This record gives sequence, C-alpha cells and structure tokens, in this order.
Amino acid sequence: MQPEKKQLEVLIMNYFRECYPGFPGRKLIPSESPDFIFTLKSRNNLGIELTRLNPLNAREPDEAELSKNSSRERIIESAKELFEGTSPLKLFVKVLFSEQKKVAEERELSVSAQLVSTIRKATEGRSHSSFFRETVSGEALPEGLEALLVVHHPGLQVSVWERSNNLGISEDVVADIREAIHKKDEKLRHYQKQRLNYYWLLITTDRLRGVRNYNLPNKIMNHTFHSRFQHVFLFDLIKSDVFRLV
Repeated sequence: MQPEKKQLEVLIMNYFRECYPGFPGRKLIPSESPDFIFTLKSRNNLGIELTRLNPLNAREPDEAELSKNSSRERIIESAKELFEGTSPLKLFVKVLFSEQKKVAEERELSVSAQLVSTIRKATEGRSHSSFFRETVSGEALPEGLEALLVVHHPGLQVSVWERSNNLGISEDVVADIREAIHKKDEKLRHYQKQRLNYYWLLITTDRLRGVRNYNLPNKIMNHTFHSRFQHVFLFDLIKSDVFRLV
C-alpha cells in the first residue's frame, strides 16, 4: 500500500487527468522526484511534479476568524464521523464555507448531518472500485456552505476531510504562484536525473480566491510566468478548472 501522502497524490492526479482534455499520458507510475511518470504514445516519458499553492502572503487571522474556523472544523469532523459510522468509503472531501452566511454554533450538528446526507446522495450507487468525483453547490447544500467536492479513488485507504483554503487566503496570489514555481525550478535538476523527455509542474489550490475583489483567473492569465518546466498548470480543485500558466 502506498503511503497516505502518495495515495492522495494519485487521487489528485487522476482528477487532473479527467479535467484536462489535452492530457497525453497513458500509464501512470507513482514515483519520487518527480511525483509521477507517464508513458506517452510516442514512447517518450513525461514527469509531473505536484505542489500545493501556499498562501505565503496570507494575512494573520484575528480572534473572530479563528473562532469561525474552529466552528468549521467541528462541523467537518462531526460529518466525517457520522458518514464513516455507516459507510466503508474512504473519501477526499473539501468543504467551502460561505463568507457571507455564518453557521451559528447551535446549528453546527444540524449542518454536519445535512452535509452527510448530501455526500451520501453524491456517492449513492457509485462503485467502490473505481475513481469518481462530485461537486455540489448552491441550494443542494445547507445554509452557510458554498460548495462541496467529493472525490474517491480505490487506492485511497485513509479519508481526508478538510475545509477549503485551510492554509489561509492570499493577499497576493500571483506572487505566491511565482514563488511556488521558483521553488520547484530550483529542484528541477534533481528531477532531471530520471532522464525523462518532458517535465510538467502541477500547482493545486482548493479554491482560487484572494482577499481583493477582482476577477482572479483573468488577473492570473494576464500575467506572464516563466519556468524551466515545459508546462506549468494551476488546478482549482473546487471548480475543476485548469489554468495553463507556462
């Protein structure tokens, strides 16, 4: 069995393959430095390195923010316990809470139960031996939740349930992307010891958003990014959007 971190990487890579129509790979081989190797139809090999977008420019949360996040963590943990009490499914779950509608403390357990009901409906009839994903938003969710991502891969042996953007909201997303690329560019020479034909970098983010009110995807795509990788992608997990940066 693969370690927990690699299990989750395999799940995310399958998710990315499904969301990016131009993906050329055939056979997936979990590896290290880079994280995956794919055999192409041309018999060339493609290496892909994964990294999560770290909001280095995130502001420090105040007491109100910390209290709100604690409430959200309790809702997710209760929902996970309720779901796994009746289902053997191991899932990757991301919960995006609304910034406009707060969940009152007395509603926490009710929201957890509603969340479980939504996930049960999303997974009903699905094969435990195959990959699948579901995104739920809008009125299908209890008040106070904005979106829900549920992903299953048979190789996932440990459930991962998290609130979206649990690392914080960035003050400068473009700068954080540049830093993520820079850090991986510095390690590329180690990956090149594999002597592969191509190298890609995949940067994942729970939900692409910043503290300022503007069209963030347009702002990102209007910037020019540079990398030693042949291609760099930004993958919004909640929206299932793939942005090619390089």
